Amino acid sequence: MTKILLLSDTHGHLDDTILKYARQADEIWHAGDIGSLEVSDTLMALKPFRAVHGNIDNGVLQKEFPLDNRFHCEEVDVWITHIGGYPKRYNIRIKNELAKNPPKLFICGHSHILKVVWDKKLELLHMNPGACGKQGFHQIRTMLRFEIDGKEIKNLEVIELGKR
Repeated sequence: MTKILLLSDTHGHLDDTILKYARQADEIWHAGDIGSLEVSDTLMALKPFRAVHGNIDNGVLQKEFPLDNRFHCEEVDVWITHIGGYPKRYNIRIKNELAKNPPKLFICGHSHILKVVWDKKLELLHMNPGACGKQGFHQIRTMLRFEIDGKEIKNLEVIELGKR
């Protein structure tokens, strides 16, 4: 079993609460708009860290982290990208690949809107953890915590970090 902390849109912000949850995870995944190397370096020093760059990330972060990160965690095929859209409204850049070869878990950020949706057509779980940074239009900072156990994605929790 692997305990995952999923965050996005830190925009250069980390605080003690985020770090507390990061220490409890087995792996930390970031769905882009990291904002600074300080954020990624701090998280990488704590736990195994997987990330993609987002549209606000500079060239240094773009070289460090890919646009798309597809991998297996235990027996779950995972695809993380920053601008991914939602079921029935996927981003044009990835729509065809998703249809041809859907992962079991599709993760994106960008919208700052927390959303977890089962895509019945593609038979995948879509997750957007919202935003845990302080920049943007979101009112409440959020992230997600869940477990992957073999083929199962379970024990999903929304973590609210308070107002931005």
